[in-house]
Amino acid sequence: MTEEIRAAGGTAEYVVCDLAEATSVRAAVDRAVNLYGRLDIAFNNGATIQRPGPMDQMPQADLDHIYDVNLKGVWLAMVAEIAAIRTTAGTGAIVNNSSVGSLMGNPELPAYSAMKRAVNSHTESAAVTYGPEGIRVNAIAPGHTSTEMIRTWEEASPGLRERLTAHTPLRRAADPQEIAQAAAWLLSDRSSYVTGSVLRVDGGARA
Repeated sequence: MTEEIRAAGGTAEYVVCDLAEATSVRAAVDRAVNLYGRLDIAFNNGATIQRPGPMDQMPQADLDHIYDVNLKGVWLAMVAEIAAIRTTAGTGAIVNNSSVGSLMGNPELPAYSAMKRAVNSHTESAAVTYGPEGIRVNAIAPGHTSTEMIRTWEEASPGLRERLTAHTPLRRAADPQEIAQAAAWLLSDRSSYVTGSVLRVDGGARA
């Protein structure tokens, strides 16, 4: 992705970090500030997957890993990002990637959905806490999207994509660019009066 952006004439850098480790996350945010002099916006999009199945069949080690990355990782990122926005740009916007699965019971992915629902709560709490400083915090809740994660889930649970498509009124999966456009809108000044929202980008699946 970095090379694609550069080839198109844009500027892009990347840093490898451990989302479950506070020092690593803060180093990644500090790297952005060192490169560009400030932090205005952040999109927290990292996540790990769960093997589909009921909660009583999930090893505790898997649950702990999903918690570390999908929930604690978002918390650590927001803490580092808010500190960087405060000390550089002063105001800004953060978007967390949640899931439409966080808005309903999800027997196939109970731990994944639980962590994403907690991300929604983190988002709303941060919006209320930091709104007076001019820092907006929102989340997006994508539905069925053509990603590597969905393809991996399909291998473990054959027919998953067909089931998801059947429950989506638009009758197709989202292109990742469609999800990115929603995040970009929430990060832009065009959504300057939006904070504390969990925006469904799900083709109508939860309508």
